[in-house]
Amino acid sequence: MAFSIFLPLFLSLLPFSSSTRSFPNAQPQQLLFHYHNGPLLSGDISLNLIWYGNFKASQKAIVIDFLSSLSSSKPISPNPSVSTWWNTIHNYYTNSNSKPLSLSLASQIQLPDYSLGKSLTNSHILALASKGGQTNAINLVFTAPDVTVDGFCFNKCGSHGSSLGAPINGKPHRFAYIWVGNSQTQCPGYCAWPFHQPLYGPQTPPLVAPNNDVGMDGLVINLAALLAGTVTNPFGNGFYQGPKEAPLEAASACTGIFAKGSYPGFPGELLVDSVTGRSYNANGRNGRKYLLPALFDPNTSACSTLV
Repeated sequence: MAFSIFLPLFLSLLPFSSSTRSFPNAQPQQLLFHYHNGPLLSGDISLNLIWYGNFKASQKAIVIDFLSSLSSSKPISPNPSVSTWWNTIHNYYTNSNSKPLSLSLASQIQLPDYSLGKSLTNSHILALASKGGQTNAINLVFTAPDVTVDGFCFNKCGSHGSSLGAPINGKPHRFAYIWVGNSQTQCPGYCAWPFHQPLYGPQTPPLVAPNNDVGMDGLVINLAALLAGTVTNPFGNGFYQGPKEAPLEAASACTGIFAKGSYPGFPGELLVDSVTGRSYNANGRNGRKYLLPALFDPNTSACSTLV
């Protein structure tokens, strides 16, 4: 889940993991990543999207095309692709003998009227997430640039958590959810780096965002990291490194790394579109390009990059 701490399972009405942004001292090698014997999200999982605040159709399309590219039935070319990036997640399932995962887009809920106001708490995020389907689902909450959320821009760029859903056949069950904010006007130097000069650290020139939208391209980076953490550690007892209260997950263990040759303040040797000058490391559906975070590969015990 997303934020800066991991809460025990019995407190999972609150988020228990966060997408924080920082610059690594060096690419971590041979990390002590462990499987804590809890369930991963597996089987057919629906992705329900909840848009809170005003988003342009073109902005929504950036996210939808990314999610559609994760498990695309049609090969995406040229490589490297979003689906190739996601393949590293399959190694977690092999190592835990879990049933494979299949993601698909389901419903979308539009909430442009700011019914809960423009200053949200974690409880508000859970209320929004609960509006989506709760059976075999991950509910994704996106907040517009003019919406503040507790901790947003101070110690997190998004979060993931779980909560009890309505009983199924009289039995309780949990559903997973993710929240990510659009940092365009609030903290692009924190949550949308490297498409904006960083708040701290080396002041290198920002890169050109692959979809020419700093806020949404930054949102995709954080969404990708949180999605990887959600499926491999949905309830706080899956795959992670370090203490349960502050775990490093599949992507957060590799924060700041996007390509080979990365070092503090430098994301790595990325691909650059020769026409637009936009930087990226993955191709998606409908000609999209994305910048996606490195993932910790349990097979190699190191951060894996596409380029």
